[in-house]
Amino acid sequence: MLPPPPPPGLRGVFRTDARARAAYAEGAGIFRIVPAAVCRPASVDDVVTLVRWAAEHRVPLVPRGAGSAMGGGNIGRGVVLDLTGLPAPAPRIDPAHRRARTSASITLGRLGAAAAAHGLRLPPDPSSSRWATVGGVVSTNAAGARSVKYGSVRRWVERVTMVTVEGEVVELGRSSTVPERLRPPLTALDRRLVLSRWPHVRKNSFGYALDHYVASGDVLDLVVGSEGTLGIVTEVEWRLDATPAHTSALRVTLESLDHVATLVAALAPFAPSALELLDRTFLDLVHETLDAETRALVAGAGAIVLVELEGEEPAALAEHSRRAADAAAPVALGGAAGVETALAPAAIERLWRLRHAASPLLAGLPETRRSLQVIEDACVPVARIGDYIRAVRAAAERHALTVVCFGHAGDGNVHVNLLPELARPDWQDAVAALLEEVTAAVVALGGVPSGEHGVGRLRASFLEAVYGVEVVALMRRVKAAFDPLGILNPGVILPDGSPPIQQLKAGHAAAPLPADIAAGLRAIERGGGYARARLELADEAQAAPLS
Repeated sequence: MLPPPPPPGLRGVFRTDARARAAYAEGAGIFRIVPAAVCRPASVDDVVTLVRWAAEHRVPLVPRGAGSAMGGGNIGRGVVLDLTGLPAPAPRIDPAHRRARTSASITLGRLGAAAAAHGLRLPPDPSSSRWATVGGVVSTNAAGARSVKYGSVRRWVERVTMVTVEGEVVELGRSSTVPERLRPPLTALDRRLVLSRWPHVRKNSFGYALDHYVASGDVLDLVVGSEGTLGIVTEVEWRLDATPAHTSALRVTLESLDHVATLVAALAPFAPSALELLDRTFLDLVHETLDAETRALVAGAGAIVLVELEGEEPAALAEHSRRAADAAAPVALGGAAGVETALAPAAIERLWRLRHAASPLLAGLPETRRSLQVIEDACVPVARIGDYIRAVRAAAERHALTVVCFGHAGDGNVHVNLLPELARPDWQDAVAALLEEVTAAVVALGGVPSGEHGVGRLRASFLEAVYGVEVVALMRRVKAAFDPLGILNPGVILPDGSPPIQQLKAGHAAAPLPADIAAGLRAIERGGGYARARLELADEAQAAPLS
């Protein structure tokens, strides 16, 4: 059903034609949902106008940046609000105070380049930084490999400018005064409930951050990670940090997953900036792409952990790295022989090349076999990371599914690529069963289904399993305070009763799209081309009828 006519005075694009809607039917992740319309506002005033129109007509809005989030929070049946059309002036860097002010529409990579000119950086480094918008990384509380030392994005957000569901433009900052209606009241009993039910994990992007709100009293902590369900972020003020002068790398070969937690504990005194885990399933996937030396190295490994260390002075960093390698040696396969140290940039790049070896293989899978991000972001206590990966492998074996596991060892945050054979008649049932079983294992291990990618639509139905009915009721209270009409990204974070495995982009039941647009969206997915404006796909010559 198409929405009412667009509001008068809108300067940006508003389209309801089938091709434009098809171009926004997918993001990263597993879903394909054709929206009712697409709007690409040209200014914050456009956003205000559209939000007021949506409130008047009760039209759902789906805020969206580059579309690279995997949980399905960037697609929906309402009006997709493509915020990449907002003005994107150069980031305003304040080197003296280590601050940056940016439009929500610029990419994280652009912010990084502007900060680097002053010897500064935003330490969290999501792998999507080349195309992810800063509004998008705020919306999911993104993180990345360096989160073991620097935490997730929330720690680095100082202030946001946001359009509320009433169409007001408000600023929310640390310790700032905010409209009372945007400050959900929590009783002392509520606070105790939150603290008693909150999982003890190093990273958590699963639901509204009531734990941080209880600790800080800052409404900003609720907005970070809220996936466009509480308001539409248009500008962000960041804290920055000095860029370290030098880095080094270690590659530690482990015989078993049982040694991962021991290694993390052994390296903790050396403050590594990254601890990346490559499971045996990952090593098996990339085996044929490796050189002979690396292939021999990983032949008997249960896992590989890549370590990054930072320092300001080369000799001191070299000594620091040597002592870290000595600490890792008792855990490594073969003792000291299982630890390789790199100090020169070329040697560091060679060690880290293994981490990136899987991407072209996964992108190049045939159409009969897709890489699906279904159980791809769980975070468990670091001591249970081996138990979790074994639970994933066992569930995959029961359902005859292939999995590839890797992730952030220092945080207990494991990413899993699921590789189902689409010719198999019951593959969707197997995937749905796997999701249920693995999520139950996450809960049993004291973890959360998302460490850094957000809830989206995919994980919303598991919110009560993690937090319990009472805490989810508090989250609904937060949503009602910000969005009493329920028009901002409904079905995202808070469940709407929909099963998680439905409306997929793969399989016979996928919604039909024009063949050229479907091919264009697949090319974006294969090549990580999320920076491309989707309306370009809609405006290209039609190459074929509906597929």
